[in-house]
Amino acid sequence: MKTRYFALAIGVVYLIVGILGFVPGLTTAPIGHPPLAINAGYGLLFGLFPVNVIHNLIHLALGVWGILAWRSWSNARAFSRSLAVIFGLFVIMGLIPGLRTVFGLAPLFGHDIWLHAVTAIAAAYFGWATSARDRSAITPPR
Repeated sequence: MKTRYFALAIGVVYLIVGILGFVPGLTTAPIGHPPLAINAGYGLLFGLFPVNVIHNLIHLALGVWGILAWRSWSNARAFSRSLAVIFGLFVIMGLIPGLRTVFGLAPLFGHDIWLHAVTAIAAAYFGWATSARDRSAITPPR
């Protein structure tokens, strides 16, 4: 998979996940989970992934960004690299008890940790490891 198509695919996935987070029937009550300052939409998407309205808006924004980044190789590479750093930070924050709710704004714990870690690793691969190969495939040699 090329970097541009990774940006498109991850963009579509996170856009869909962001939309699904707003569907009441797909979230369950977060029983026993840390309280949030912003309780709007707080629940477990598919009974697994903690979300709230802020979390969903972040997914929507990242999804739109990924879809827009698909338009050029350099934008897709910048998106992939940024996503790797952002989601890497989300993983670290999710592992630190005081930061796993982003100061009460959004949940970053439970199954979100491994999902964000997988996303960060894939984004790092497409942002750095495949860059030279992708670029040479679209730029004719001089």
